[in-house]
Amino acid sequence: MRQKEMVTGYVFILPALVGLAFFFLPMLVRVVQYSVSEIEFHVDERYTLIPMGLTHFNEAFFVHPTFLRELTEMVTNMLWNVPLIIFFSLIMAILLNRQFPGRLLVRAIFFLPVVLAVPAIQTTLDMVTAMMGEGMTDVDRDAAGEMYFHAGSLAFILVNFGIPGNLIFFIVDSVARLHVVMRSGGVQILIFLAALQAIPSSMYEAATMEGTTAYESFWKITLPLISPLILTNTVYTIVDIFATSQPVIMARDLAFGAGVANFGLSAVFSLTSTVIVTIIILISGYLISRKVVYLT
Repeated sequence: MRQKEMVTGYVFILPALVGLAFFFLPMLVRVVQYSVSEIEFHVDERYTLIPMGLTHFNEAFFVHPTFLRELTEMVTNMLWNVPLIIFFSLIMAILLNRQFPGRLLVRAIFFLPVVLAVPAIQTTLDMVTAMMGEGMTDVDRDAAGEMYFHAGSLAFILVNFGIPGNLIFFIVDSVARLHVVMRSGGVQILIFLAALQAIPSSMYEAATMEGTTAYESFWKITLPLISPLILTNTVYTIVDIFATSQPVIMARDLAFGAGVANFGLSAVFSLTSTVIVTIIILISGYLISRKVVYLT
């Protein structure tokens, strides 16, 4: 039975393995070659790689004015946003798993940002970020009227309540990232919702008969049984943030944007950010997998 389960698992991941072997790994080798070379194009659309050593790496880390800052912001956003997105998605999935009028409509609303990821909506959400993080300094006050939220107001209220400064910073920053969390949590909510619906109701019935509370049922039944999907959603969220991060955009613009294409520097941007994200995924996967419960 275990061998059959292993074969089934390998069949499911076979397309990914084929894509990794025949498409991703050759391109990764090519990126490494570009990062240590200068590309010289010829008239017949061919090119020659001229060895440059670590020149492009030196330019990226010590000369380029914004790459290190954008790379740091990418990692910081991951450390902040990934736990918030996972927590928010899990809570919303638990709420949406309950029976209440209009449940299908609410589910559709939470998934709409994923479907309607168009520039107009992105621009609106960026304006919301500016309004929440910096008040109305960067947007048209007349257009928005007086209906806006300033994160500093929330901080002032929390200070008056005597809440510690570090906790205030965490709360205010989390509120400012609320639209990012809601926009990025649609897929994760669906995955958690499917996991919750796969838990046999008989387990909750047996726990209720034994006198367990809802709090105990969550920690002893719900959380352990959906823990494999927490790992899946964490990896998915990290990759999703990485795919839309500024270092990736900078690498694409350097290679395919207007002006002179700098494939060597673009390759360094891509390679560096990919290595860092891979390390983050490995560390996160190792830490979470130690608490994952697999039913056999």
